[in-house]
Amino acid sequence: MNAELVQRHTLTNRIQTLLLLCVMGGFLALLGWLLWGPGGMVWLLIPALVLFMFNPLASPELLMRLYRASPLTPEQAPALYGAVTELSRRAGLPRTPTLYYLPSRMVNAFATGSQQRAAIAITDGLLRSLDSREAIAVLAHEISHIQHNDMRVMGLADLFSRLTSTLSLFGQLLLLLNLPLLIFSNVAINWFAILILIFAPNLSALAQLGLSRTREYAADLNAAMLTGDPEGLARALIRIERQQGSFLEQIIFPGRHTPEPSLLRTHPPTEERVRRLRELQLPPGRGPLGPPVQASFLPGELLDYPVNRRPRWHISGLWH
Repeated sequence: MNAELVQRHTLTNRIQTLLLLCVMGGFLALLGWLLWGPGGMVWLLIPALVLFMFNPLASPELLMRLYRASPLTPEQAPALYGAVTELSRRAGLPRTPTLYYLPSRMVNAFATGSQQRAAIAITDGLLRSLDSREAIAVLAHEISHIQHNDMRVMGLADLFSRLTSTLSLFGQLLLLLNLPLLIFSNVAINWFAILILIFAPNLSALAQLGLSRTREYAADLNAAMLTGDPEGLARALIRIERQQGSFLEQIIFPGRHTPEPSLLRTHPPTEERVRRLRELQLPPGRGPLGPPVQASFLPGELLDYPVNRRPRWHISGLWH
C-alpha cells in the first residue's frame, strides 16, 4: 500500500473531523451568545463537554436487545470468530467484540460500544448475500469504527446537534412571545440573529452528516489495512448497494432508482468509496499488517432456517 497515500487520507480525515466538530460546537456557542450573551457560550460548551466525557455509551447488550439480536458463540460460528479475533488483534483492541445475529433480511452490519466492551451485529441478509471474503471486509470496517472510537465521536456530534435544536426552539418561542412588543415598539430587530435561530439546527445537522461520511471513509481505509484486501470491501459495498437499492425501490419507488441528495447522505456515495479503495495498491499476497485475513464459512453452517419477514419499522424507531 502506498504509505504516502495512506498518510494523506488519514490526515485529511482527521482534519475534516476536527473542523466539523468545531463547526457544530460553534453553532451551539453562537446560540448561547444570542440568548444569554458571552457567558451563555461558556455555560453551554462546558456542560456539553462534561456530559460527553462522563456519560458512558449505551450498553451494547441493551442496544442488541432493542434490535432483538441474539449473541453468537465461538462454537456456533468458529470461522467468523476466528476472523474477528485476528482483525481485533491487528487493530490493537484489548477485547474481541461479541458477535450478534440479527434475523433480518436487510443486508447490514453495525458496531456499538467501546474498545473495552464492543459488539457487532450481523444480519441474516448479510450472511446470505456476501461470500466469506466480502463478509470479513465488512467486519473489518466495523472493527475500524470501534478502534477509532467513532461511536464516541458521533455521540459528541449528536449531543451538539440535539442541544442546538433545543436552544433554537427555545429561542424561537421567546421570539414569538415577544413578537407584539417588537412589532408595536421602536425596538430594532436583529434579523441576522433570527436567521441563526431558525437555520442553526439545519446547518448543524448538515455538519453532522458530513462528519458521518468522513468517518466512513476513514473506516474503509483502515479496514483495507486490517484485511490486506481492499478489493474485498469494494465488492461488498457494491453488492450491499444493489441489495439495498432493490429493497428501497420496492417500498418507495417501484421500478425506479432512488438517488439521495449528496448533502443528505449519512454515508458517502458507494462509487466514491469503491474508487478510493481500488486506488490502494497492496503488495501481492500481503497487506501492511500481514497477509490477507481469510476464513471459509457457509451460511448454512450457521443459520438453520431462512428469514422470510421483510424489514419493518419498530416502535423503538429502528428498522430491522
